[in-house]
Amino acid sequence: MSVTSGDTPNGELTREDVRDVPASWEVRGGKTRFEARVITVRTDTVVMPGDEVADRDYVVHPGSVVVLALDDDHRVLLLRQYRHPVRKLLWELPAGIRDVAGEPLAECAARELAEETGYRAGTWQVLLDTYSSPGMSDERVRIFLARDVAPIPQEELAFVRRHEEVDMPVVWVPLLDAVQKALSGMIHNGPAVAGILAAYAALPDGFTTLRPADAEEA
Repeated sequence: MSVTSGDTPNGELTREDVRDVPASWEVRGGKTRFEARVITVRTDTVVMPGDEVADRDYVVHPGSVVVLALDDDHRVLLLRQYRHPVRKLLWELPAGIRDVAGEPLAECAARELAEETGYRAGTWQVLLDTYSSPGMSDERVRIFLARDVAPIPQEELAFVRRHEEVDMPVVWVPLLDAVQKALSGMIHNGPAVAGILAAYAALPDGFTTLRPADAEEA
């Protein structure tokens, strides 16, 4: 079965062509609908193939980082957090918004790991780069693999938890168990599922094919 390109109707694509690439269709107008502390909602009028135009609503987001912390026994650090939009207590990976201008993503991830779980890691790699929901948001998510994990001494912890983070239990779960929980519908958080499955896929070669922690985002 062949797949054809949108801009070269008769050109067949191969598996070497299967990679995301930058592109920007013409925007003939736009309007900001809503602005809040973290997100903005916009409507852009976009020129479609055939010179048609259509409005596209989307959320402008600063981006986020996620941490899959793995100990020497191949256990994953999971935390439970209330998520009001879905009205559920979800099991997730430590994560946070890219809310410090100029902060390297690995440092942002290390800060979130410390604040949400009280752990630090000695080895960092990029596990995945994803978009949370590219049909409705520009949020970019970088998922890190953190190893050589150790608890931070209590006297070094200065972060004060508020709101949903006040009641946020943390547990270590064997990686295979986490995979099975994701596949059986017991874990729903998207970055958590992606990170767990990616870590399981990268485990056999000892994570040697993963990118360094400071790899650029494509």
